[in-house]
Amino acid sequence: MEQDSFGRQGTKFKIAALVLMVVLLGGIHLAAPSFFTTIWHLSTSGNMEEIAAFLRAYGGWAIVISFFLDVLINAAGVLPSIFLSTANGLVFGLPLGILISWTAESVGVTISFLIMRFFLRESAEKIIRKSNSLSRLDEMSSSGGLRAMALARTMPYFPSGILTALGAVSKMSIRDYVIATFIGKFPSTALEVILGHDAVNYRQNMDRLALMVVMVIAVYTWLYWRKQKKNRG
Repeated sequence: MEQDSFGRQGTKFKIAALVLMVVLLGGIHLAAPSFFTTIWHLSTSGNMEEIAAFLRAYGGWAIVISFFLDVLINAAGVLPSIFLSTANGLVFGLPLGILISWTAESVGVTISFLIMRFFLRESAEKIIRKSNSLSRLDEMSSSGGLRAMALARTMPYFPSGILTALGAVSKMSIRDYVIATFIGKFPSTALEVILGHDAVNYRQNMDRLALMVVMVIAVYTWLYWRKQKKNRG
């Protein structure tokens, strides 16, 4: 009886949360009808100069606008944030650009994690209980999830939404996810911002750009070698 009552309350809470999200997104659309189409265009165009000009147009509010957009893009999980991160480096300089991108991306994927955990974990548990192998992996995620997530987050240009979804449907605690995300996101975001910045300004930063490219290739080569070695073992 108590479980049924708890289940009904949980369902009502989910419906209320869903309505709140719809109202929030609808409110943004009513206040600025072109907002979402503009964000979609900027996120998919890859035109760094256009994105940088968009941010600069806000003057002293540019940092706030960039942070909000980066959080929104990462929370949605369907648009690439790499172009905005690169623009942050171009507009604000590397140290501040990295700081804005790192914090905004980490906050965004944390919001995405909470939404997925809230709406998907219950359904995932039903599937996991039917499989012994999935149950073992789920139990492992509760103990070693922090280290695994932090390591996975350090990989530059890896689809962030996949890691967020895996974390959300696992038993990994919210605390561990947040810590792992902020730790792992820093090196990957810094590398992406520096690479994007130097690719646009390649004439002035050719040596550093070449070094960054070699580092990225080395990281993925090592990961591939490690995976092949594990498969053979």
